[in-house]
Order: sequence, then structure tokens, then C-alpha cells
Amino acid sequence: ASSGGPAEPRERRRRRGRARARTEALLHTLKRSRRVKANDRERNRMHHLNAALDELRSVLPTFPDDAKLTKIETLRFAYNYIWALSETLRLAEQSL
Repeated sequence: ASSGGPAEPRERRRRRGRARARTEALLHTLKRSRRVKANDRERNRMHHLNAALDELRSVLPTFPDDAKLTKIETLRFAYNYIWALSETLRLAEQSL
């Protein structure tokens, strides 16, 4: 009779035991597969982030002889540039 009493935890333990019956080699293969997939996701994430930063750099006004901005420099420059443009608009609207 399954009334939620002491028999249930024993059944759960048995189920966990069955899941644990994987061999060391299989566990190693699964871990490696998960790690490879996680590395692939991270690599793709970084490629997308770097592509977005390159796109942002291309629209920021810089001198052609300037060295490539770092990631943090790009974000700070973009923030300051947007702020300066907003201030210019605000001042232009005030003078109208």
C-alpha cells in the first residue's frame, strides 16, 4: 500500500541505485561529452559577444590610427558617446 509512509523512501533509494549502476567508463564519457558541449556553448557565446563588440566599435567615432579598443574601453566609450549625443539633443531642444 502506497500511503506516502516509510515504503516510499526505500523505493526512491532503489531507483537511485539503478541510476548509479553506470560504469566508470560511461560516466567518464558522459562527463567529457557534457564538458565538450559546455565548451562549445561558451565558445559560441564569446564569438557572438566579440562580433557584437566589433560591430559597436565600427559605429563609434575613432581615429583610424587608434589601436583597437578593449572590450571595457568600447563599452565605456559607447556609454560616454551616447551620453554626449543625448546632452547635445537636450541642449538643442532647450535653445529652440
